[in-house]
Amino acid sequence: MKTFKALSLLLSYPSEELQQAIPQIDALLHAEGLLGPKRMETLAPLLRDLARGDLYDLQERYVLLFDRSRTLSLNLFEHIHGESRDRGGAMVDLLDMYRAGGFDLGGTELPDHLPVLLEYLSTRPLAEAQEVLQGAGHILVALGERLVRRDAAYAAVLEALVAIAEADPETEEVQTLLAVKDDDPEDLAALDAVWSEAQVTFGPDPNAGCRVSRDLLARMDPAAPAARAAS
Repeated sequence: MKTFKALSLLLSYPSEELQQAIPQIDALLHAEGLLGPKRMETLAPLLRDLARGDLYDLQERYVLLFDRSRTLSLNLFEHIHGESRDRGGAMVDLLDMYRAGGFDLGGTELPDHLPVLLEYLSTRPLAEAQEVLQGAGHILVALGERLVRRDAAYAAVLEALVAIAEADPETEEVQTLLAVKDDDPEDLAALDAVWSEAQVTFGPDPNAGCRVSRDLLARMDPAAPAARAAS
């Protein structure tokens, strides 16, 4: 459904092109009806801000939220693999899923970037898209909750995805993610320290094959062999 492409655009870095496309995005979301009137009402403030807001302010807000806060990263595997070697294998599995679906990954974003995943899902049947989102449900719930805490209008997009995925907000995986202290995007020294410690692990990883990672990969690519997903 094109709804996923529309949500992908709403989670993308604000641009003049995006601002100009907001009326079409709004019309598409209403026409397909996947989100329903209540969800559309919740999305209205974000649509209004993106359409009418000062572009520089919108871009600055976006960077503060998603680029300068690891706990709000839109790169999904960041939340379960960090910079460990498992993330590379997970990326390969995700790329295989894209290629199997005839999706050509363009641009510079990583395969696990949420807007990229949503663009791919816009080319797939709704039931398949829901299944993939369910695999990442705990991450979507945690991101949505953190955005709510910051009173960010983007929370409406994550809440819509959680509803589509029918993700359970009370699972142990969700609570584990939410237990991680939120980053302060204004504390540059602390952020530099966090990023400098995030090094790729080339040796044995004690978290390799953890249940959360294995389940996420298996559900994001149901066709992938279980052993491969756990590698």
